[in-house]
Amino acid sequence: MPRATGPLAHALARGPVLLDGGLSNQLADQGCDLSGDLWTGRVLAEHPDRVEAAHTAYVRAGAEVLITASYQVGDDPVLLERSVRVADSAARAAGHEVWVAASVGPYGAVLADGSEYRGRYGLGGAELAAFHRPRIEALLAAGPDVLALETVPDADEARALLRVLAGTGARAWLSYTVAGGRTRAGQPLAEAFALAADAPEVIAVGVNCCDPADVLPALEAAASVTAKPLLAYPNDGSVWDAGTRTWHAPADPAPWPVEAWRAAGARLIGGCCRIGPPWIAGLRSALHRPPPV
Repeated sequence: MPRATGPLAHALARGPVLLDGGLSNQLADQGCDLSGDLWTGRVLAEHPDRVEAAHTAYVRAGAEVLITASYQVGDDPVLLERSVRVADSAARAAGHEVWVAASVGPYGAVLADGSEYRGRYGLGGAELAAFHRPRIEALLAAGPDVLALETVPDADEARALLRVLAGTGARAWLSYTVAGGRTRAGQPLAEAFALAADAPEVIAVGVNCCDPADVLPALEAAASVTAKPLLAYPNDGSVWDAGTRTWHAPADPAPWPVEAWRAAGARLIGGCCRIGPPWIAGLRSALHRPPPV
């Protein structure tokens, strides 16, 4: 069956759409080995069937968008294409509409040192664009519904990504990782979101892989500079320790005020790291989506 009957942008105009959750935690729960710099990309390379099973777990929870396992892959064209194909297979087996979003992680993700939560890599815009261009071209050639420019910590990197997309006709969302009302690199959020306000390729902007408490102020900052639909898929408030490759969970997790996010303009809502299928199923109910079939 076709995985979706129309563009994701059209669905967002009608109402909220449910994203999936964290791929890494689901793969870990399935017993997969995520050690090494490729992270989820290692499972994609060695056991793509397990990645498809993880996608399927989110489909069964009601997810309407699957984000591919290409976040930390780098520029390997075989793995980039495979990431889209595996997600496509899970989407086509669903009993409801599912869109495939090809993950374009930040430059810091391939360094595997936690710098995607810092930005400021010491590279210029031209260098960042040169890094991202072949990755984006390979992903687009595989035929996803949309690109997920996600976990972007730095407005300078966002500018480089938008430069690569300009004139391609591709559709993408732009999602920053934020803390304390700024990008991880320290830039004001309104200025960061404004970069995409007039970009025809961008169908939505927002935040991901951040503390849930940081979501609403970020959405309000985005809404102040753009009328595009907004998105939110935070983690559970944990902090990543790159040295030990472990998450430190919050003692008192912040609640998810989903109705407030929707009121602020959020249309794509889901979860990131450490948010699994049961949480996505709960979000489905909160968004008043029917159970999956």
